This record gives sequence, structure tokens and C-alpha cells, in this order.
Amino acid sequence: MNTPTSATDALTRDALAVLQPGFTGTTAPDWVLRRVDEGLASVALFGRNVRTPEQVTALTTRLRAEREDLLVAIDEEGGDVTRLEVRIGSSFPGNLALGYVDDVDLTREVAQELGRRLAGCGVNLNWAPSADVNSNPDNPVIGVRAFGADTRLVARHTAAYIEGLQASGVAACTKHFPGHGDTAIDSHHAMPRIDVDLETLHARELVPFRAAIEAGSKCVMSAHILLPALDPDRPATVSRRILTGLLREELGYDGLIVTDAVEMRAIAGTYGIERGSVLAIAAGADALCVGGGLEDDRTVLLLRDALVTAVRSGELPEERLADAAARVRALASWTRNAKEAGSESGAAAQEGSASGTGAGCGIGLVAARRAVRVTGCAQPLTGPAHVASFTSASNIAVGDETPWGVAVELDRLVPGTRTGTYGRDTEEPVAAVVRAAGERRIVVVVRDAHRHAWMGQALDTLVAQRPDTVVVEMGVPQAPPRGALHIATHGAARVCGQAAAEIIARGGAEG
Repeated sequence: MNTPTSATDALTRDALAVLQPGFTGTTAPDWVLRRVDEGLASVALFGRNVRTPEQVTALTTRLRAEREDLLVAIDEEGGDVTRLEVRIGSSFPGNLALGYVDDVDLTREVAQELGRRLAGCGVNLNWAPSADVNSNPDNPVIGVRAFGADTRLVARHTAAYIEGLQASGVAACTKHFPGHGDTAIDSHHAMPRIDVDLETLHARELVPFRAAIEAGSKCVMSAHILLPALDPDRPATVSRRILTGLLREELGYDGLIVTDAVEMRAIAGTYGIERGSVLAIAAGADALCVGGGLEDDRTVLLLRDALVTAVRSGELPEERLADAAARVRALASWTRNAKEAGSESGAAAQEGSASGTGAGCGIGLVAARRAVRVTGCAQPLTGPAHVASFTSASNIAVGDETPWGVAVELDRLVPGTRTGTYGRDTEEPVAAVVRAAGERRIVVVVRDAHRHAWMGQALDTLVAQRPDTVVVEMGVPQAPPRGALHIATHGAARVCGQAAAEIIARGGAEG
């Protein structure tokens, strides 16, 4: 579909305005600059675009030389999902850690400091927080990205996060509407389905989104999930009943609605990205996220022309596309007005640093330390340990580029610490760990051990052979504690690993 269009045509500009594409590289490609000049109102940054804060600042400055009110979006949840610190791990714990502490002031402070860092780099739209209620502990894609499994807890921390983030001048994007927590399938790979009744949806999934709307969330992201109680035929992203009927009309939301990435298999494999994009805008979405996997000019032109053709054929009302584009521009206007307030909050944070409070104390590390749960006891390390990381495939949202664990931090505290990685396919993993450890204390690091039978079996066998083993669970701590000392960090951010390493090095006891 390659309908010729004019760069100055209002319809074309509206079609470009609703796209939020990604791109390759750490500098702005020429094609992105051209599209911005033609009407593109947003771009998205991913880990591949990030090297240093200074480099990101230079990148966003160059982009805004073409359009001052450009929306620059990023998927920076903190915790396991980080783009700014993709190569070293996040300085902030994720949602589950914050929910475990259950201090809304702390959540608000963490979100504001994260927003201050984003704003300092020129990012003004964050695809966070996740307002999903992780009611299914076997959920393969949400897990520690949720504040927890309790609806009211998730609601109050979602609101606090939005307030903190937007106080920094960065727009929050609450996701994944109407709730991705009760799924057993990752929508990156296939179409999840939630078979619960309307009463359950309103009492569980929708409560945090109501709180988000009340807190003033500037953006809401749709989920590629099928909820037959709401719409038996179409997933939320392309459902008018859900986006317009429920979110707009019933819940009264008037901000920007953006889709989850349209190249995810739940949409691309069902409708194709072009048709799926048209259906999403027609259903009530205002912006289309694309670029996690497709990051080229050809994709942008395909989607632009698909929207233009749909309007010209009568399939997509022109006023619907114009309304969507207007909402994008309205959010861009809000970010410009909020920029001064964000700068003031940044100055306040720096003053706090000078006085020994706020960001200067490392609010992320403070939160991570508070989020640790310790079971059992162990003596301090008298020498280097052997850290055994039991690993499984990462979901696409988290990715496998970001390091996690405790080995680096433990080696900093106890030099000479060694590490090894062991997976489901490792031949006799317990024997391999014991052989590699020798006389050293064994520290086993896992994520979501309850979801991986081989991990549980290996842990049981290892602890039976080496009772002084320390186990660190950096995912959802659903499995019973194992080991002489069991540390649940409620997330795998770098600061969570640091908090665990401190306990291991000095010895720990529950209390």
C-alpha cells in the first residue's frame, strides 16, 4: 500500500502525527528528521538508542531543532524494564518492590526522581507505570512489573507513581488497559485471553485505571488482549467497545490513548500492522506505538499511507484521525508547559542532595533496601562466594541485554567472588555448581522459581547437599523460601542486587 501523499497535506500530517516510531542508532537519522518536518509529532527511544545521558540529551536536542514540541517517548519502568540504564541495570527498583514496601510517599518520590532524570535527557513521555493487577502468579510478562496482586494496593501506588512522574514534567502513560495481569500468554508472541465476568473486571482490573484517571494520567496504553466479557470479537487495542465505550465514555478518560506496539504478534499476526493500525485509530486510539522491532522509514510510510488510504476510502472517518492527531498535539503542548515545573522539581531534588535528603541519598537504593525480605540466617562471608545464576528466557519487554543478579555487587564487597550461569539445558546443573564452587559459599540467584520446575528441583537438591546455600529470588517470590538464608528482592534492578549483596556479605537474619 503506497498511496502518494504530499508533505504539506493536512491529512498526511495528521497520519504522521499519530505515529510513535522508533529508529536505529544513537544519533537522529536523516529520515526521522524529514518525517518530523513533514508532521511526525512523536518518536520513541529504546535501549539501542542509549549510551550515556549526555548522548541522549544531544539526540533529543537535535530532534527538537526540527520540532520544538516533539514528544520523545521511552519505556522506562525502572526495575527490570530499563532503557536509560539498559547496559548496567536500573538505579530504581520496579513496581513489585515499591508495592511490597507499600509506602505511597516513597513510590511518589522514586517516580519523581526517575522523571527528573528523563526530563534532564529531553524525554517527556514515559510508557509507565504498569497498573496491571498480577492476579495470575504464572503470568510470563507482567510479574514484578506490577505493584502486586492486591487491587487496592495497585491502585494507590499507580496514582502515586503518576503524581510523582508528572510532577517532574514527564507525562505518564498508564498501561496495559484494561489490565494484563490475569494472562498466561505474552502478547508479544500471541493473543492472550482473559475469561472473567464483568463484575470481576470492574472490581479488579479496572480499579487501578480509575485511580490513574483520577490522578490525571496524561496517557493510557491499550493491551493486545481479548476480554470476551467486554468484546467477544476484538482485542482491546482494536475494540471500539473497550477504547471508546469503556475508557472514554464510561470511565470518562479524556487524555491520549496509545496502543502497545503494533508489531507485537497479538496484532501483527492477527490483522497485520497496517490493518491493525487503522482499526486501532478507528476504535478510539490516538497514537500508535511502533519501533521495538520495526524501526525503519519504510514502516512509518506504510502506516502513514495505510491511514491516509483508509480515510480516503471512507473506512476511517477523517474527523476521527484529526481528533487523534489533535490529542497528540495537546499532550505535546502540556509537556512544553510542564517543562518549567519539571526544571523546578529538578532544582529541588538537587537542593535535597546537598542537604543529605532526596536524590542525594540514592532514593532508588533506599527503596531497594526497604523492599528486601529475609528468611533464615547465615554467617557473614569470610571469603569469596560462588554465585550461581539459574536463568530462563527473558520476556521481550525485559530483554536479555540488561545484566541482573548479585555477582557484580558481591564481588565489589568481597573481591574474588566468582560466578557461573546455569540453565535448563545445563547437564547436571547441581553437580556443575558444586564442582565450580569448591569450598566457597554458594549463592544461587533465580527469577520466578515457581514458574520453572527444573529450578525448584535443582534448588532442593543443592540445598540438601550444601545446607549453607544462600538463595536470592529476584522475581515474584511465590515459591516457599529455600536455603539457610533466603532473600527476596522483589525485582532484579541493579539496586536490588546491591541490597541483597550487602546482606549476604555481612550475614543476615530474618527479623
